[in-house]
Amino acid sequence: MRIGGLASGMDIDSLVNQLMTAERIPLNKMEQDRTLLEWERDGFREINTKLSELDNMMLDMKLSPTYNSKSVHSSNDSAVTATATSASSNGLYSLEVTDLATSAMRISAPLNNVEDPSQPLDIDEFGTFTFSTYDENEKKMKAHEFEVTRGDSLNDVLKQITDADNNVRAFFDEQSKQVILETTRTGDYNQEGDGKEISFDADNTFFTDVLQLDPAAEEKGGTDATFTYNKNLELTSKSNSYELNGITFQFQDVGSANLTVNNDVDSAVEKITEFVEKYNEVVEEMSGTQQEERYRDYPPLTDEQREEMSESEIELWEERAKSGILRGESAITSGLFSMRQSWYANVETDGAFQSLTEVGITTTSDYLDGGKLEIDEEVLRSKLEEDPASVQQLFSNSSEGADRGLINRLEDSLGATMDQIGERAGSGGDTLENYTLGREMKDLEERITAFEDRLTQVENRYWSQFTAMETAISRMNQQSTMLMNNFGGGNM
Repeated sequence: MRIGGLASGMDIDSLVNQLMTAERIPLNKMEQDRTLLEWERDGFREINTKLSELDNMMLDMKLSPTYNSKSVHSSNDSAVTATATSASSNGLYSLEVTDLATSAMRISAPLNNVEDPSQPLDIDEFGTFTFSTYDENEKKMKAHEFEVTRGDSLNDVLKQITDADNNVRAFFDEQSKQVILETTRTGDYNQEGDGKEISFDADNTFFTDVLQLDPAAEEKGGTDATFTYNKNLELTSKSNSYELNGITFQFQDVGSANLTVNNDVDSAVEKITEFVEKYNEVVEEMSGTQQEERYRDYPPLTDEQREEMSESEIELWEERAKSGILRGESAITSGLFSMRQSWYANVETDGAFQSLTEVGITTTSDYLDGGKLEIDEEVLRSKLEEDPASVQQLFSNSSEGADRGLINRLEDSLGATMDQIGERAGSGGDTLENYTLGREMKDLEERITAFEDRLTQVENRYWSQFTAMETAISRMNQQSTMLMNNFGGGNM
């Protein structure tokens, strides 16, 4: 039981608190060390996030389309457009579209008795009904079933047909009051018999009586596209697109167009520039950590110190406390050096270019930039126009040794740096035991817990001592009162 100065008149609570404040100084230091470790870990992880973003961009930088993109210009966009791959040959292509590919369609007579297609159908016959569509894989008509139950509306039934795997969409046009069954693909697939893509029997009363569809009526559409390539080659397509010589032509309408395929240097320059900008962003982040000043007079704030400061004061203090937290870290300094080295060595390929400077990319003249790159766009553009394949070889030759591409070398460097940082700071899913800083934090946590237990014992000891003192003083006061009563009480 704690006695708080009743006998002595002393503020025991205040005295114990002051004594414990002194006792807690080592604990505060350990908590500050823990905060520093957390800041260091988070700083490392932020850098690894940036490195990962750069690493994700490397795949594009190793692919041919980055350097050999093609642009296509059409003289008549309303008739024909096209897209080209890196394998497409540059040149002029002529197309004349005679017919567009169309979907097969069955159209009903007007359903004049349907006022609201969302209301239950006013019919007496329910059950399972069947229709067929041509299956291009099995080369025959294939039956499909749907069920009509009491309470179903016209929209319910048509949606059921549309949602099934049957190459058909069904809908009701409220203006004309007609039901339309239409194939979801264009083209003429059924070359047998009546050639219909959608069919149903005459005794299928749901189709004939409810949907007002005539099985004998001529099917609309279901035709192939027809076109002439370069004035001489007549071709057909079941869709309104056709791939030829690495170019995909899209038919927009009947008509003719001349299409010109060229190297898309703008796209290549843009992609290389984006990569260099991301690289420079990473270099700036890493280099910045080594140039920050370390303010050792600004340790992390304790909880008590935070309570005495405003938000802006805390922010300014922590800005200095975090400054230089990663300065001198070998994982970063060696990573920066390795990344710079990735760009400098020549690439011994059989291509026209063997160094980065030959394609207009150099390091900046300011050494404080940490090895950032800058692009002479005019030179880069001319080299891409001149020999995009050699530019690609320079950047992304995947072999080992002296002919290994610059991007591949950088990827190797990045991987090693990310592994080093991962060993030091781990990732979000790692437990403390899995990385160096985590193990240091765990050890510190154990020391903090042990010290907190010790502080509890020390505080209890102080209270025990003060309680004993209060008890002794109280006993002395009682004895003094009793003596005074015995010796002086009779004269009063």
